[in-house]
Amino acid sequence: MTDLIKPIFSVDDLKITFSTQDGDVEAVKGVNFHINPGECVGIVGESGSGKSQTFMAAMGLLADNGTATGQINFQDHNLLELSTAQLNHVRGKNMSMIFQDPLTSLTPHMTILQQMREVVKLHMQMSQKDTDAMCRQWIDRVRIAEAERRLNQYPHELSGGMRQRVMIAMSMLCDPSLLIADEPTTALDVTVQAEILDLMDELKREKGTAIALITHDMGVVARMCDRIHVMRHGQYVEEGGVEDIFYNPQHAYTKMLLDSMPRIDNPDKTSHHKLKPIDQQTSAENFLEVDDVKVHFDIKINGGLWPKTVPLKAVDGVSFKLRPGETLGIVGESGCGKSTLARAVLQLIPPTDGTVTWLGKPLNGLSRAQLKDKRKDLQIVFQDPLASLDPRMTISDSIREPLVTFASHMSRKEMQEQVLQMMDKVGLERNMINRYPHELSGGQNQRVGIARAMIMKPKLVICDEAVSALDVSVQAQIIELLMDLQEEFKLSLLFISHDLAVVREVSHRIMVLYLGRVVEMAESKDIYANPMHPYTKQLISAVPVPDPKIERARKSIKIPGELPSPMDPTAKLKFMPSKLRAGETNYIPKLIEHNPGHFVAEHDSLTDLQATG
Repeated sequence: MTDLIKPIFSVDDLKITFSTQDGDVEAVKGVNFHINPGECVGIVGESGSGKSQTFMAAMGLLADNGTATGQINFQDHNLLELSTAQLNHVRGKNMSMIFQDPLTSLTPHMTILQQMREVVKLHMQMSQKDTDAMCRQWIDRVRIAEAERRLNQYPHELSGGMRQRVMIAMSMLCDPSLLIADEPTTALDVTVQAEILDLMDELKREKGTAIALITHDMGVVARMCDRIHVMRHGQYVEEGGVEDIFYNPQHAYTKMLLDSMPRIDNPDKTSHHKLKPIDQQTSAENFLEVDDVKVHFDIKINGGLWPKTVPLKAVDGVSFKLRPGETLGIVGESGCGKSTLARAVLQLIPPTDGTVTWLGKPLNGLSRAQLKDKRKDLQIVFQDPLASLDPRMTISDSIREPLVTFASHMSRKEMQEQVLQMMDKVGLERNMINRYPHELSGGQNQRVGIARAMIMKPKLVICDEAVSALDVSVQAQIIELLMDLQEEFKLSLLFISHDLAVVREVSHRIMVLYLGRVVEMAESKDIYANPMHPYTKQLISAVPVPDPKIERARKSIKIPGELPSPMDPTAKLKFMPSKLRAGETNYIPKLIEHNPGHFVAEHDSLTDLQATG
């Protein structure tokens, strides 16, 4: 019966080649597949395998040095033969794409509302009033609080996860017939990811939308997909129904991908490396001490003739200590203050209050020159690799930059050898050394960022979603690399991530943030075996499991109510509505040590919270 359904999208003998300084690169080598209406097809494989390029060609967005041959058919049109004007009638309305890098896909000088209006104006006949109402509705649906204010902000004013949600809202505005989702949940925390996947599934079921899901997250694939194509080196090596691929994989590469996927329900099954215990001789020392750090921003809210200023408490009194060789995992929803805290620790953003002490000396108040002297030992791997790499610099230049700054005594030849060795360590082929960021995949660019941070062998590295853009096999390699460096150099890590399965593997302790405050902190094993705060329980329950039967039968914990605004002074009482009902709106939940080393913020019971909602 399925054979009688006419595909909405089909690819026949597609080949894509890029001309580079190092010769022609065959990104896609003659692939064939189709997608039926109301079907979700997963395209999985490693970074650089050609997954995204197939659909970039379909959208007419190949780089200038790329050429495509073959056929890409959508609604009886070969997309490769359409002019730009003809494509404009198709893409955005009938066919839309959620891109992997939201910061580089959004226009920096336009507000979110202006960009969303542009999509509606091009493809739908609606009044501006109705357009704005629909934009607000979609911002609400993708779980961004304070829709009115966010719509009038620019992309750089939003967190990485919020920018990704804006991209998702824009792609869904016109109810497309085909939705191409290129790593749509990479920058999202698990609770928002679950709601976005529900939205996509709703489009599929109710509107008959076909979905092409490009991802390295096998948990998402297990939940969403009907069929799977496994891609390697520009070719499909295995394809089949979702259960066939998960429970009876035939190709060695498919088996490797499944074996590499971290599992929150059974970490020992997939973990290929053991977290090294902290050296007891140095465990009493504190490399880093953060004491009651606050980062507040003054936000102006329009109020007619008298606009008022409201404090946005991005980080609101966070304290912790980090020991040599220790990894502290920091988890929480997008916008909870994880990245802001990281930047405050490194003094990239001056804290509003509190102190940051490094090796017994405060970093607060140091001059630019004094801070530069510390930078050699304090490094960060940013969340958006393309946004943090200079597009005018080759890979070699980007990785060598710290050596030029801090090791000027080295010869150029010595620096080049260090660069090549570091490329080997992070899994970048040496023949990529003269390429530019736009010539690499998202995962490859992330590895460049990691190599640049590690090349000076620092003492503290903050990994801000450092492995979120990587496929699972490379993710495993990078985690192994981080652990090896940590053991060799007594490297301390702050590991920020929304992927709780990965955080479990790499962290000695875990700190859970909610709207700028710590709600739970404990040894890693204790957090997962005995989560005590309702928010922690909600996060863990939302992590997808790479097993179709288990994943589709699971019930995640949901706490009712609207997503609070960080500017709402009562937001900190989201988990203590009893205090709000009693009129104690200024109450601050205390962090209480329930068991040795296990701190939990005061809260109402999960049963009461669900009943209240």
